[in-house]
Amino acid sequence: MPKLAVFPKAYMTALCKEGSMTLHQWIEMAATLEVEGLEWYAGFLEMADARRWPEFRRQVESYGMVIPMMCCSPDFTHPSAEFRAAEIAKQQGWIRMTAELGGSYCRVLSGQRRPELSIEQGVELAAQCIEACLPLAQQLGVTLILENHYKDDFWDYPEFAQQMDVFCRLVDRLPQAGFGVNYDPSNAYLAGDDPLELLRRVAGRVVTMHASDRYLIEGTLEDLRREETGALGYAKRLRHGEIGQGLNDYDAIFTILRGVGFDSWISVEDGVDGFQQLQNSVQFLRRKIAQHFPD
Repeated sequence: MPKLAVFPKAYMTALCKEGSMTLHQWIEMAATLEVEGLEWYAGFLEMADARRWPEFRRQVESYGMVIPMMCCSPDFTHPSAEFRAAEIAKQQGWIRMTAELGGSYCRVLSGQRRPELSIEQGVELAAQCIEACLPLAQQLGVTLILENHYKDDFWDYPEFAQQMDVFCRLVDRLPQAGFGVNYDPSNAYLAGDDPLELLRRVAGRVVTMHASDRYLIEGTLEDLRREETGALGYAKRLRHGEIGQGLNDYDAIFTILRGVGFDSWISVEDGVDGFQQLQNSVQFLRRKIAQHFPD
């Protein structure tokens, strides 16, 4: 049966930029939820001191939870070979971080969709960089997971492999061993793609999932396209919503995932409108998991 983790989407600035929330505070909050794990983020301010990593692992495990997944955002499509080499080194550090925290899955991305980059160039650069990280990941028992991503909180441009055809092309370019897909249905919607069509195309390679629901507070997807490029982070018209209240069809999603034997981690990306929203989303997913994975 799939297991639930939560990600501190509402507290990223507090945990990664301002330092106005501590990881201990987040762990204690999350421990009140009915989840088995916490998805970690490599950019938490307190993770800069590697000596504290065992402390955070112990605290999470003291609440009966684990840290199964690491969220990080390598930028592998930069035109500079020196820059890409530095990103590979950072990703390798995040793989080691994942292993030390007891995790099994570490996210990779393609990189930013820079205007001068062709699809062929981007796929090749991203694939080469991910392949360079695979030996260490396999040595440490960590699976690299490529997400159909929208845009990192701290990037200027959207994800290079945001669109389904480009994403699937990159997935097909990479080996089976030590590599899989982190599926996010909301991101497919934002790419202008059908989330279920994408899932059917990659279902056999999905090893983790992000659960979310998104909506636009105003305007259209075309307005979003004009706003999202060249601006730091998420477009202002974009919002995370309570899971089960948006456009994603979780009955159809879980039916497909059960059909391919999925029994891994689902991480909840929610709560930007308050902790109660995160609680509601967790309970919604608990009900859907019980319904679609009864055994």
